[in-house]
Amino acid sequence: MKRNFVDYFILVFKGMAMGAADVVPGVSGGTIAFISGVYEELIATLNSINLNSLKTLKLQGVSATWKKINGNFLLALFGGILLSILTLSKLVTWLLLEEPVLLWAFFFGLVLASIIFVLKKINQWNSAVFLGLILGGVFAYQLTQLNALGNSESNWYLFLSGAIAICAMILPGISGAFILVILGSYANVLQALNDKDIAKITIFMTGALIGILSFSRLLKWLFKRFKNMTLAVLTGFMIGSLSKIWPWKKTLSFRENSEGINVPLNEQCIAPFYFDGDPQILSSIGLMIFGFLMIFFLEKIGMKNKNIG
Repeated sequence: MKRNFVDYFILVFKGMAMGAADVVPGVSGGTIAFISGVYEELIATLNSINLNSLKTLKLQGVSATWKKINGNFLLALFGGILLSILTLSKLVTWLLLEEPVLLWAFFFGLVLASIIFVLKKINQWNSAVFLGLILGGVFAYQLTQLNALGNSESNWYLFLSGAIAICAMILPGISGAFILVILGSYANVLQALNDKDIAKITIFMTGALIGILSFSRLLKWLFKRFKNMTLAVLTGFMIGSLSKIWPWKKTLSFRENSEGINVPLNEQCIAPFYFDGDPQILSSIGLMIFGFLMIFFLEKIGMKNKNIG
């Protein structure tokens, strides 16, 4: 696929959008990848990194290997993801503490439109596909109801958390950040990013690299053999995750994070009129609509992507 400078700039932007989503517990960078038209290319590209790539490196050199693994695509996309995570982690942390209703409202509108977008990609419906949709929704909803495990800051646990969370990060509807919350590693990872702790970031990223290279092979096989079923399950994941990102919640219990601050543990979705505080209804609805419409903008970019070359 031939790309010019502008195309790679757009890829960086898509990566930044994925990175911003991945920082928020409850929103998946995989959802952004899917709606922006880079998801299947990402999975195929990750699958090209294998033992054959090492053989190409030995026999034909760096240039041929870089082309074989679609290196420019990976550099632009993951460069955008990393840039976004490093620059936006503090902003997102602040928004989660100071303006959670508005932040969740924006992402709720975005995910809601994403569900419609992915549903349109399913070109053949049958009982098995409907069942996949339902099971995906039930699984994701049950996942959002799990309590967080105790926090562990050991290096091996950080490595394992990276390997597990990255699998969720490339799945539309399942948030890798939320998986980190469940594993008890979210605060540790976010603190490492804020502190620019290179050692911890490297351990986490190594686990993530191994996880994504392994899991992408399964995803490629599923898309090749059971595309409609896979799309239905992924759509179910997004539907089931909506309860996690509903803006108005009532906190039932708290947990203490690594800084000794009480943060919500168990929450219940409620109507905005029963929200304990300023529900910011008009602003929230406006941000929901903005998030919803943003999907059509990303979809348009995604369609342009398909016409390149």
